[in-house]
Amino acid sequence: MIELALLVLMAIAVFAVIAVVMALLKLVLWVVLLPVKIILGLLVLPLLLIKALVGGLLLFVVGPLVAIAMVGALIAVIAAVVVPLLPVLFVGFVVWFFVRSSARPVAAR
Repeated sequence: MIELALLVLMAIAVFAVIAVVMALLKLVLWVVLLPVKIILGLLVLPLLLIKALVGGLLLFVVGPLVAIAMVGALIAVIAAVVVPLLPVLFVGFVVWFFVRSSARPVAAR
């Protein structure tokens, strides 16, 4: 039983050492690659601005077409939901009509 506890403690110690080594490696890589990351960010900034400009213009041109297509799709979905319910609505209307016609009229005051 003591051997098992020692094995568990050794495994925990090995895991702790590996975790510390990995953290140090991450820190070293981050410090070494930070200037490269900053330089690449500055080089990519004009490209991102051009992308934003082109995307805005494209949205300005294509946006109304997409809005019209969405309205058409909404009308199609509403029709697809309502058309199968028409027989149920018709039966409800007929029942309402017969119940309404058989009721006594309300006297005027």
